Amino acid sequence: MENQTQDSSVMSLKDWVITLIIASIPLVGFIMLFVWGFGSGTNVNKANFAKAALIMYAIMIGIYILIMMTIGAAFMSGMADM
Repeated sequence: MENQTQDSSVMSLKDWVITLIIASIPLVGFIMLFVWGFGSGTNVNKANFAKAALIMYAIMIGIYILIMMTIGAAFMSGMADM
């Protein structure tokens, strides 16, 4: 078994700004969150941030789907009354 050391050093302000800029790019940022979150050799702080961001994305997509289903059901119910 390979012994891998994790980088747990403190990320500088510059590192965080670059991370946030890359994460904010559509599609590229989403892919990078997976790379940072589950890739090897990534700083532990950045990996945890990426995993938390992906969890938040999943929660927001779930809420969005729930809202759209509620609006769709209300619309269909309104159409049935006509």
